[in-house]
Formats: sequence, structure tokens, C-alpha cells
Amino acid sequence: MVICVIGLGLLGGSLALGVKAKHQDIKILGVDANEANAQKAIELGIADQVLALEEAVPQADLVVLATPVSVIAQQILPVLDLLPADAALIDLGSTKELICRTVEIHPKRGQFVASHPIAGTEYSGPEAAFVSLLQNKTMIICEKEKSNPKTLQLVEQLCLDLEMNLRYMSATDHDLHLAYVSHLSHISSFALGITVLDKEKDEENIFDMAGSGFSSTVRLAKSSPSMWAPIFTQNRQNVSEALGSYIEQLQNFKTIIDSEDEEKGKELMLRANEIRRILG
Repeated sequence: MVICVIGLGLLGGSLALGVKAKHQDIKILGVDANEANAQKAIELGIADQVLALEEAVPQADLVVLATPVSVIAQQILPVLDLLPADAALIDLGSTKELICRTVEIHPKRGQFVASHPIAGTEYSGPEAAFVSLLQNKTMIICEKEKSNPKTLQLVEQLCLDLEMNLRYMSATDHDLHLAYVSHLSHISSFALGITVLDKEKDEENIFDMAGSGFSSTVRLAKSSPSMWAPIFTQNRQNVSEALGSYIEQLQNFKTIIDSEDEEKGKELMLRANEIRRILG
């Protein structure tokens, strides 16, 4: 089996490493616009060969689009045009509505499975990839009814081989839910990082006093702007709604603190404690 991975960074690279660890007979053809990333992917054993997109896709049994969502939206139709008749295409993008709309009327729509692995770190590039990133993580598949049964089965088996859990939903539901549980948390982290960096100009020792709570909360602020800016744009309506709700809660906290109302503060925090029931 030949798998073409377009985008040899954290997600694409980790998927390639995970597949190669399970199936030594699989060949990985890499595609990456960044020549340094392409060379590093070869050195790290992520890809067996790096080719131009037009060369790699026609040779593949499975093509994986692991580029930023703005690039996926531009690449997906040309890739479908090049896709062999019996091959499958998946994407790993964090937004789904625009991508699914883009392929809606393509004659090879059935060969595409809209996918999103709920996995990642704050690091990027081939060096950030590791073999177990996707293990025990959830792969969300959207609009499965629009994929050919054979194509869907191939992708599902790939996920099971990688020891992933499968979940299915519409593209609309996906983008709404991810705005709250993923996209908003990244904005919050970016905003906290900027707030503290601005304060640090006046108080140079502030980072010496930062503990594990700050480190864990601001960790996502290290994430790639090239990846996240297009996500916020593509999912802007849901993200804006989530951000509005979050700002309202921040304002609640500010009002309570300004008024020194500890009892209301405790009530608000007790409501937040309910998250333990879900996350443990």
C-alpha cells in the first residue's frame, strides 16, 4: 500500500510514523512545500520519498491532506482531480464545513472522507511528530454517508490500526463543538500570553514567579499562528459566538472581584467545578 502524506508536520508526520510502525510494507510518499521540512522528514524516517504533489498523488492508494485548513481548501479539488479511481482521500483539518462544501459536487466526492483527529501538541514541523500521537485519540469523521462504503471502510480500518476511537457527526456539529472545546481554548491561551507579555515589560521578574498553573494554561500560546489563524477565519461564526460567551463570563468574574463579593465568586467557581463530572 502506498500512502501520500501532503504536509509533513506534526499531524501528517505522526500519522506516517504510526502507520509505518504497524505496517512495515507500507510506503510513504511525502509532499511538502517547505524544502527543509521535506528533507527533515526523510532524515527522520517519516517519508520514504518526497515528490511533487502531481507525481505523488497518482501513485497513492490513500492520500492524507495534513496542511493548514486554508491550504486544504485550495488543494482538495486539484488532489481529487489527480486521485486514482480506487484510491481514498482524507484530510486532518480542524474545520469541516468549508472543506465539505468545497467537494460537495465533485465527481469523486465518494472517495473523500472528512476527518479530524483530536490530537496535537503546541509544537509544529517534522521534528514535533512522534509515533504514538494518535494512539487512543478520537478521530471524528464527518458526513460519512457521502463517502463510498469501501473508502469509508479503508479509512476506518486505518484508524483502528492506529488504535484510535471513531466518532461520527455532521460538519456543522463538528465546527460548532470544536469552537468551544478547542478553538476557544487556543484564543484564551494566546490572549493570556499577550496579557502577561505586555505586563512583563514593566515587571521583568514576572516569569520567575510563574508556576505550573500559568504554564499549563498558556501552553497553547506556543501553537503555530500559520495553522490557527485560518481555523479562526474558517470557523469565525462559531468562534465569535463562543468568544462572546467567554467574554461575558470574564466580565462576571471582574464584576464580582471589583465588588468584593466572595460569595458570588464561590458560586461561580462551584458552577465551573462541575466540569469534573465530564473530564474527571
